[in-house]
Amino acid sequence: MDQQEINIKLSAADVLRQGAKAAWPIGLGYIPIGLALGVLAQQAGLPWWAVAMMSTMVFAGSAQFICVAMLAAGASIPAIILTTLVVNLRHTLMSSALAVYLAGVNRKFLALFSYGITDESFAVNMTRFKNGQWDRWQALVVNHSSNLVWVVATVTGSLVGQLVPQGAFGVDYALTGMFICLLVFQLNGRIYIITGLLAALISVGWYLLIPGDSYIVGASVCAATLGYLLKRRYRSSK
Repeated sequence: MDQQEINIKLSAADVLRQGAKAAWPIGLGYIPIGLALGVLAQQAGLPWWAVAMMSTMVFAGSAQFICVAMLAAGASIPAIILTTLVVNLRHTLMSSALAVYLAGVNRKFLALFSYGITDESFAVNMTRFKNGQWDRWQALVVNHSSNLVWVVATVTGSLVGQLVPQGAFGVDYALTGMFICLLVFQLNGRIYIITGLLAALISVGWYLLIPGDSYIVGASVCAATLGYLLKRRYRSSK
């Protein structure tokens, strides 16, 4: 069954329901992390409306955490922009992977869809695209329902942040914990485990040998390439 046939069979209500059903675990995870970011942003001196604008315009948890930390440390605006740009370059890889399932889609939809791509929505949508019975509209619902939860959570955290002492509840570890959880759920085979270990080793070595934050993108590209080659060799050996 191709994408057009799926769209014919599903009503708008079905699309919304199935997209929201796939997105609710993401939203559940975004609530504590978004609250943590809001608290940290408030303690760094950002007003709630600035947090709302950041979550709406950027919508990238890791970049927002980095931005808040750099603002609190007194970093310059150019340094913050460059650092968050490098960190978010991984979205190029995720978008390229999703493009396989969005061939022939008009640019207006792609612009709306690409805005909502995050690590979490990418993982959910890629899994469902691979399994079939999933189309671009359901994926769009996943992206933007997650976005809504993120904006509400970060703004709420900013508003209540003044009531939370600095360093309390381990809020500064929230994003790290989320990424560890995402990684564990992706390790569903030997090749995936090897690729994860390669990414860890390459990133640590790159960080120690090359100054700056390029190790994030560099390790991602190198590990993904090596993982692909390993998977291809494994298939050819069968």
